[in-house]
Amino acid sequence: MVFPELPAVPGVLTSRDISRTGESIAAAQEPDGALPWFTGGHTDPWDHVESAMGLTVAGLWDQARDAYIWSAKTQRDDGSWPMQIRQGVIENADADTNFCAYLATGMLHFLTVTGDRGFVADLWPTVRAGIDFVLDLPRGAHGEIHWSAGESGSSGEALLTGCSSIYHSLGCALELADRVGDPRPDWASARRGLGGALRDHPEAFLDKSRYSMDWYYPILAGALRGRAAHAHLERHWGEFVVPDLGIRCVSDAPWVTGAETCELVLALDANGNDAAANALFTAIQHLRESDGSYWTGLVFTDGKRWPEERTTWTAAAVILAADALSRTTPGNGIFRDALPS
Repeated sequence: MVFPELPAVPGVLTSRDISRTGESIAAAQEPDGALPWFTGGHTDPWDHVESAMGLTVAGLWDQARDAYIWSAKTQRDDGSWPMQIRQGVIENADADTNFCAYLATGMLHFLTVTGDRGFVADLWPTVRAGIDFVLDLPRGAHGEIHWSAGESGSSGEALLTGCSSIYHSLGCALELADRVGDPRPDWASARRGLGGALRDHPEAFLDKSRYSMDWYYPILAGALRGRAAHAHLERHWGEFVVPDLGIRCVSDAPWVTGAETCELVLALDANGNDAAANALFTAIQHLRESDGSYWTGLVFTDGKRWPEERTTWTAAAVILAADALSRTTPGNGIFRDALPS
């Protein structure tokens, strides 16, 4: 088995640094394969997959496989996952549609990096069931997808960030479907409708504009690119970007966060804004610990790291951003190469 070269960003992180960050994620992995937010913390299906993607880039393929097997084993009969689990115990039984779609992104990423077609074929029924669960729920008038479902049905409300991520996951699912010989034109139709909602119908989504994710996620997910994306980024740059520190999680709080900053790095990279992407990636390294892990964020008015957690998904976002910037593994374009509508 030939493992890929690990990413390195000159003057910022070495490949050994990336290895240590991957090891910090693996250190939190539970015996059943779950990747909680931190040791002893809860697991959610989206951040679990994001952390598995970090493990994949870091060359920890066995641990990534264990994580994806956990996803298969914990999927419910209807194709969904509980929103929150702690050491095998369900803490929130509702399903988040974005969480349920994201395995498609993880599986396409794993296939692209490792070339392990057999493993991905084994997991394909799990991916397919998750996507079908999401698309079988009622949708809004413009094709937007409701963000959650529980015993009383769907939430009836859509989130722009969540729908953007679903849009990207649907593109990954369609690519996987073609590769395993199970084409799904109904998924393509749903994705086109969702892309239209994201671009043309902001009124279809709850107003969460104070959150930076609502700003950059349509670009990260591939629904908005090119000049329109550049103009959108410029329009709100001053609201969220704190020079030399990263980006705010919310526009009205003095709090920069590592995962959001690295996701913006990925969005900038996907849209060709290389200088800004590299500058932000360099800036956010103040959250790095000596063992390669990353603090979630910093309250920059008092210099305190908050919350006092070093989260696996923050570390994974750093690894994915490093891979994108350095063009190292075959999966470095998982966001940049998103399928057009």
